[in-house]
Amino acid sequence: MDQSRVVSKETVADSGFYWREEGGVKVLVCRALEDAGFANGFSTRLGGVSSLVDSKPGTELNLAGFNEDTRENIDENRRRFLAVFPRRYSLATAWQVHGDNIRFVSDNSRLGDADERADALVSHLEGVLLGVKTADCVPILIGDPSSGAFAAVHAGWRGTVQGIARKAVAKLAETFDSKPEDLICAIGPAAGCDQYEVGEDVIGAFKQNFSKSGEYFHETRPGHALVDLKAANRDQLIATGVDSKNIHISPLCTMERVDLFFSYRIEKAKFGRTGRSMSVVGRL
Repeated sequence: MDQSRVVSKETVADSGFYWREEGGVKVLVCRALEDAGFANGFSTRLGGVSSLVDSKPGTELNLAGFNEDTRENIDENRRRFLAVFPRRYSLATAWQVHGDNIRFVSDNSRLGDADERADALVSHLEGVLLGVKTADCVPILIGDPSSGAFAAVHAGWRGTVQGIARKAVAKLAETFDSKPEDLICAIGPAAGCDQYEVGEDVIGAFKQNFSKSGEYFHETRPGHALVDLKAANRDQLIATGVDSKNIHISPLCTMERVDLFFSYRIEKAKFGRTGRSMSVVGRL
């Protein structure tokens, strides 16, 4: 690796993640995914050129949301973000709609910001990073060291209820003959169970789709509860056959750590806009 790169020795609560930094850009990396042969990273808000809600103008690494930022800013932020990775990559994303559609990136003609509506992407291409955009929702990165296939998943509460993580595993199995027990999964920073309060609509949707939905809620007041989306997605992965030892969960909450991450719930109400983080995975 180039000597100009600085890889922090700091780990994240011994959870299997570490920080990689370059040029002011700070990215959270899942070590197990990397060791299995997959470049991966969960971006922070640090080291960019955008001015959205931060007190220091021109410092935010906003990686999506063209209606709230300029294309020039987002393009430069993405260039800085991708420069953190150990080789030159192209980026493939989708138009996310909180659904359960999965985009198969099968060749180089399907790169960039696609108009295709999807909340997960799968591929096996060399030199490609699949990316999902979040600002409180759960990002999930998956790698199959046997086939070299990989997936990126955006799981808000609607996607979680619709089984987007389970369907991504099924898509890897269908397309690349991946076996769930071989998969390495990383669940990244997202709104945590100590902060993310929801109402009866979410509670009811979980009751209809999860046999043990009560385990994911902590009642706060009548008709409201804190929800643990990370745990719900972890259990969904385990139910497909993924080994629990191969699921690595970041302890960081985007709502608690707005110094590090964008938070739609915290910032949209207060400032009228917020940025978007990006979580990416591809073959080393």
